[in-house]
Amino acid sequence: MNDVLDAVLADLTAEGDRLESWVTDLSEDGWARATPAPGWDIKHQVAHLAWTDESALAAATDKHAWDTMVLMAMADPTGFVDTTAAEGARAAGADLLARWRSSRTALVRALREYPAGQKMPWYGPPMSPTSMATARFMETWAHSLDVADALGITPERTDGIRNIAHLGVRTRDFAYSVHSLAAPASEFRVSLVAPSGALWEWGPAGAEQTVSGSAYDFCLLVTQRRNRADLDLVAVGPDADAWLDIAQAFAGPPGSGRAPVETAP
Repeated sequence: MNDVLDAVLADLTAEGDRLESWVTDLSEDGWARATPAPGWDIKHQVAHLAWTDESALAAATDKHAWDTMVLMAMADPTGFVDTTAAEGARAAGADLLARWRSSRTALVRALREYPAGQKMPWYGPPMSPTSMATARFMETWAHSLDVADALGITPERTDGIRNIAHLGVRTRDFAYSVHSLAAPASEFRVSLVAPSGALWEWGPAGAEQTVSGSAYDFCLLVTQRRNRADLDLVAVGPDADAWLDIAQAFAGPPGSGRAPVETAP
């Protein structure tokens, strides 16, 4: 039994269920609503989640299918994400939802049953089942926010986002590397206030450079769903300040991020 994995899988399932509840009764016009991601409507968002869950499932259970997906990504490294989302978005909304429901349910089962101590291949470094579940939670949450924005929904804030905050802290050096920058030698102290009011902290207590603020805003930052200028985060120290400009918890090249919310006159 892996209590940590079970907890992350429970959060992942709940996040998927929440998004599914928002889109289940959408008309085709509703599915076609634009989201904040340029060129992506709600169908694109769900199609991307379905495809990525299918990729993770293949990595865990089907070497041939996984190898095929890797070769496809290698053939179009900068465009395969948009291509697969566009292909999936051609389906009827109900069919797309059924596809995603099937893949995410099967993935949770596969991760729970994956051999203990082993890692599965991925587009970056191999991942443990817990790491994969955390990454899938992060991406499901981030794309759910885009759908919520499109539908005018204000999502409930829960402490499940600790998964994302932890991933955001752990990927600090990765964020530097994808910008071809050397990561600072010293750790930062990261202190974040959870939706419940709890204090979450990472790094040495005596660190000279620190990041503090809202955990929810930190998660928005590392998933690049809001511009730093719109978030309640404070950095002390030049390296910590620079990190908040480039932080990303997701794999792949640096994202373009989101423009700041316009300030009313």
